[in-house]
Amino acid sequence: MTSQELFAVAGRVAFVTGAASGIGLAMAEAMAENGALVVMADMNEAWLQREAERLSVAGFTVEPTLLDVADPDRVAAAVDAAADRYGRLDIMFANAGISSGPGFNNAEGRLVNTARALFDRALQVNLNGAFYCMQAAARHMQARRRGSIIVTSSVAALRPTGLSGYAYHASKSAVATMVRVAAQELGPDNIRVNAIAPGPFITNIAGGRLRDPAAQKMFLTTVPLGRAAQPEEIKGLALFLASDASSYVTGTLIPIDGGTAA
Repeated sequence: MTSQELFAVAGRVAFVTGAASGIGLAMAEAMAENGALVVMADMNEAWLQREAERLSVAGFTVEPTLLDVADPDRVAAAVDAAADRYGRLDIMFANAGISSGPGFNNAEGRLVNTARALFDRALQVNLNGAFYCMQAAARHMQARRRGSIIVTSSVAALRPTGLSGYAYHASKSAVATMVRVAAQELGPDNIRVNAIAPGPFITNIAGGRLRDPAAQKMFLTTVPLGRAAQPEEIKGLALFLASDASSYVTGTLIPIDGGTAA
């Protein structure tokens, strides 16, 4: 098999959550640019329609679907509808996530000041939402005995700091463990389950916090490469994990963090 064949995803069906911006949009682009049919899910309708239309005009096959991953019934219905419509589901990117506010370096993010509502919502989206997506995808992948599930964790699961909030650390660490458990269960069904651990990427999370030079400076003290990443820098890893190039890779948490975990 050639290297081009190893990385091929043409004709496969990919479901990407949080696909209207940032890392999720880059994942959707990586799949679409390489010939996959991509269901782009997000709860920001305006951004979702804009990006889906842009990719469609460029000649790629994408379909937008409005979705809050914290709603298990809607997740199941959206994934079922996509799999039924296209007759298959090959790739799930359970990527949607939110910030839980600042970490303890900021008074607002200290343990005694952490808002319970924000903590609960971050767990609902980052952890529960990832579980719902994994669960919905596994049902269809088990029927065909093949598939790849990729979940977005964080370098915060590997290297806790005072820069991100308690719920963000908790949810992203739990996701990493959940992936390892699912990989053990689903391996006999030829379904691979992996997580990625992004470091500081310049996205819209936390209100686009890393676009602020002062905030960026705080994060970059932990990054050996000395810079924040652009969303398109996720594409190579996304394609690797979605394709047969990673056919013997499962149960992993792969940092893409400029060396932060080191």
